[in-house]
Amino acid sequence: MGRLSELFAPETVAVVGATDREGSVGRAILENLLTEFDGEVVPVNPDRDELLGTTCYPDVSSAPPVDLAVVVVPPPVVVDVLEEIGETDTDHVVVITAGFSETGDEGARRERKLREVAAEYDLDVVGPNCLGVMSTPVGMNASFGPEDPLEGSVSFMSQSGAFVTAVLDWANEQEVGFRHVVSLGNKAVLDETDFVREWGADPDTEVVIGYLEGIDDGEAFIDVTREVADETPVVIVKSGRTDAGAQAASSHTGAIAGSEQAYEAGLEQAGVLRARSVEELFDWARALSGLTIPEGNGVAVVTNAGGPGVLTTDAVGDTGLEMADFEDATVDRLAEAMPAEANVYNPVDVIGDADTGRFERALEIVLEDDNVDAAVVVSSPTAVLEYDELAAMVVEHTDERDQPIVPCLMGGERTTEPETVLREAGIPNYFDPARAVSGLDALATFREVSRREIDEPETFDVDRERARSILERVHDREGNQLGVEAMELLEAYGIPIPDGEVVDDPDDAVAVAESLPGEVVMKIVSPDIAHKTDIGGVKIGVSDEEVRNAYEDLVSRARAYQPDAQLLGVQVQEQVDLEAATETLLGVNRDPQFGPLLVFGLGGVFVEILEDTSVRVAPIGETEAREMVGEIQAAPLLRGARGREPADIDAVVESLQRLSQLVTDFPAIVELDVNPLAAGPDGVQALDLVVTLDTETL
Repeated sequence: MGRLSELFAPETVAVVGATDREGSVGRAILENLLTEFDGEVVPVNPDRDELLGTTCYPDVSSAPPVDLAVVVVPPPVVVDVLEEIGETDTDHVVVITAGFSETGDEGARRERKLREVAAEYDLDVVGPNCLGVMSTPVGMNASFGPEDPLEGSVSFMSQSGAFVTAVLDWANEQEVGFRHVVSLGNKAVLDETDFVREWGADPDTEVVIGYLEGIDDGEAFIDVTREVADETPVVIVKSGRTDAGAQAASSHTGAIAGSEQAYEAGLEQAGVLRARSVEELFDWARALSGLTIPEGNGVAVVTNAGGPGVLTTDAVGDTGLEMADFEDATVDRLAEAMPAEANVYNPVDVIGDADTGRFERALEIVLEDDNVDAAVVVSSPTAVLEYDELAAMVVEHTDERDQPIVPCLMGGERTTEPETVLREAGIPNYFDPARAVSGLDALATFREVSRREIDEPETFDVDRERARSILERVHDREGNQLGVEAMELLEAYGIPIPDGEVVDDPDDAVAVAESLPGEVVMKIVSPDIAHKTDIGGVKIGVSDEEVRNAYEDLVSRARAYQPDAQLLGVQVQEQVDLEAATETLLGVNRDPQFGPLLVFGLGGVFVEILEDTSVRVAPIGETEAREMVGEIQAAPLLRGARGREPADIDAVVESLQRLSQLVTDFPAIVELDVNPLAAGPDGVQALDLVVTLDTETL
């Protein structure tokens, strides 16, 4: 365990604000601790000498030394109490009290002061505005929740206290246990990253799960969780996926909602298994904490009912798993062992009159097939099938085999005792075949996460000072954007651009065009005109003789479209042959939680319509850059579909890495679009650029 080990294994806990008043939070916390906690409980209340049969102290300084202080006092005095705690040897504090950043400006100021005091005294603070913390190894329920959790190997954090109470009520009924439980509250000091780090270092936490409404520091979360997820599964259900949900999350806990796209990319890069519902969260947690990780994706289904067998097969098809292709010898053995009416291909239907012995024989045969990495046993109740025996058989073979066996014993009351047998062996039972397959898919997904290799971002030889000087040109103009006049920014970071210049005179335009081979492309240059093509602000295939008239026409169109637009001139650029190239997009959007998001996709004029993109959080290495290129639907175009010559994908991958380095080096870059990046057989060239900057940080 790490720094927070004492938070979950204190010997002495103080309840600051304890009381015996019926229905109060201070009494509920005190009662919860006095009921099961292995250590000493110290009530603190200046108006009592004794509470619930326990000696009470007027303040923290007069109380015995404590390892953990739980604070439940009115909001205006929380910071004073925290300072008093800071003067003692106590390092860990849980602030239950609400009335902080979730309530408005005054609460936000109070929370900033709390954070300052915690930093001054180096206090680990959970909350404020939280339910509390629980730890089953020491019997500690330092919360005002009504339920004590059962013991288990899953550690659970939640940004919603109400979610914790609801989950514990359900979990106790389902006999699902926990190791540690934390209500995060406003996360003024300790956040989700701290607990992922702590539980990842805990050998007795088999799975980390959480309900989150936001992630405060996406970069730190990715760095820590990537390392933890190599050994310990991290499963998160994240609310606020929609705009309305994100707004609700913000008003609930004071969270600043990042974009859903950022969370999708960030959680995937962190190695998180993202559940879509509470049911899925716990289905996966139970599978990951109790079943063996399969070596491959081949699944065998053994069932006594055709309909559920088909449903299971469909569910496998909806995941990254696959129905195992049995070896001929397996089919032959099944045919010998099963009735003539049975189906001996996958899914194996042992038919409705099967007893446990027939189920067992079929399961033994399929598990001996080298193409079978896991099995799902699906049964519906019949008069000849004893579920107790079937559950015991699954437990026995789970102990003997390397492959996971996922039971789906369908039914009601008759599954109660068999589920207890399975649960005691750490094996979950699922009523719905789709949920059984989903749990198995979580195992396979974790296998891939734990085996993946994350390469370090390459540091390219770039001209950083030249790039800085180009970006600083924004200070000399109105607004915060640079356009094609800053194309040399890309060149400074090794991303190829065509030859050309931005000019503000038709004579200069003619001179530049005559210095370039062949026909040229001309574009209006204005930070106020985003979509130049829409107003006829781009001319392609302009000959030397046409340059002067083209210049005048472009300026005229821009003035007519937006008379007050800032015109910086016209770009005269070498024309790139787009017939042999694919127009792609390189982009960046800086997210408030995760930082720079890299975007790659099909480019050109249809990018906003097709929205064929992949996203990663920068910085990235070659592997992730190559994954980005391969993920878009238009990837076959780059690989040379329909007789096209393949694009230089290595050049595209390198450009993504170089852009990643650029936006990492310059946090002032808020948005950046290279559209199009022409990807052809001989390399890439960036043809257009828009950069939006935070001028205050440049």
